[in-house]
Amino acid sequence: MICRPVLVRAAAALLFGALLVVPATATTAAAAADAGGAVTWSVQPADGAGPDGRPWIEQDLDPGESVVEHLAVHNFGGQDVTFGLTAADGLFNEDGRFTILPASRTSTAAGTWIDLVDSVTVPAGATSTVPFTITVPADAEPGDHAAGVAASVVSTSTGAGGASVGVESRVGFRVMTRVSGTLAPGATIENVTSSYRSSWNPFAPGDLTVELDVVNTGNTRLRVTGVVTAGGRATTFPSKEQPQELLVGDTRRLVVSVADVWPSVLVPVSVTVDPQVVVVSGEAPALASIGSGTTAVVMPWPQLMVLVGVSSVVVALVWQRRQSRRRLHALLDDARNEGRRSVLDAGAQRV
Repeated sequence: MICRPVLVRAAAALLFGALLVVPATATTAAAAADAGGAVTWSVQPADGAGPDGRPWIEQDLDPGESVVEHLAVHNFGGQDVTFGLTAADGLFNEDGRFTILPASRTSTAAGTWIDLVDSVTVPAGATSTVPFTITVPADAEPGDHAAGVAASVVSTSTGAGGASVGVESRVGFRVMTRVSGTLAPGATIENVTSSYRSSWNPFAPGDLTVELDVVNTGNTRLRVTGVVTAGGRATTFPSKEQPQELLVGDTRRLVVSVADVWPSVLVPVSVTVDPQVVVVSGEAPALASIGSGTTAVVMPWPQLMVLVGVSSVVVALVWQRRQSRRRLHALLDDARNEGRRSVLDAGAQRV
């Protein structure tokens, strides 16, 4: 849950909803403060009897079909609370976390398929189960469609200058609908770039950072994994802590660091991505791996500096040695010449 503060002036409450972040577990809890004290609540998928343990809702429906689902709101606080209820289009943010459109934006896709009451009052310490209806339009495209439902409360406080600050805190879960028809999964890799960070130690390799866009070009949501190879080194992505899931039409910018790459001027970089169709049950449609690549221009500046330094020392030593030889040869020549003069002088005196 993220809370977004909004200024409220002249008694006009301009409240913008916080982003909904859906966790991997079935229970989502949030806390907010209002005039009556702290409010803590959770929202879970449910059936008619209450929470049913699902992390979120997945439905396979035909165009024109409807289904009734439920959400359960639990009030952990000590007072009755009226929660606002919202359904909106779903999306993944830049960090790969699922969220729904804020209250300031109007849903135009699967969020409009959900019919949900505007609010529910939950007694202290109790759970209320609320039904809602998912109705797929008759002309809906086959494939995956993302939405979410949330329960929210609004708290206000007085900010600088006496202006009221309103915060809408909301929490919920995703509602995924797969519309029947031909599934056509697909993905591409675009905009592969690289940058190199040299090691301060010229006798150690540096790190190559590769950035790429993975685009979901099909009509199903995808989970992507892959490997980047550079300079004989390979790094898999993403990490286990950051699974990458792409909705239909999504583009996700991924950054992968390949360690211990030597700066060999031209370093070939290859990227392989393995997209997998996300399914709730049954066998996922097969999807071939996709690849791309580039060539990183990596100048070995530290090594060149060392080479220049060593070369300078070698040149200096060679020059010094040659100078020493020249001086030695000059001394020997002087000695020979002096010897010849001495011999000539001695011979002249005998004559």
